[in-house]
Amino acid sequence: MVNNNALVKLSYYFGKDMAKRKKGLTELANEVDITLANLSILKNNKAKAIRLSTLDSICKALDCQPGEIIEYVADDGDETPSE
Repeated sequence: MVNNNALVKLSYYFGKDMAKRKKGLTELANEVDITLANLSILKNNKAKAIRLSTLDSICKALDCQPGEIIEYVADDGDETPSE
C-alpha cells in the first residue's frame, strides 16, 4: 500500500547548470524573481516544496529541463505502487 501522506523527496542540483551558464545565485534569483534566501534553500536541498511556476522560471533561466535539475530520492521505506 502506498502512503499518500508521505513527503516526496526531491534533490535539486542546479549549481552545475549555473556554472555552465556563468550565472551566480544573485543573478538567477533576480531572473526567477525569488528571494536569494529561498533560492539558496533550494540549492542546498533544504526546501520542502517548490512551486511549478518557480521550477518553470528556473528552467527558463538555465535553459534546461526539470529532469536536469531535479532528482527523485527514494526512501528506503517507500513502497512501490501496485498496479
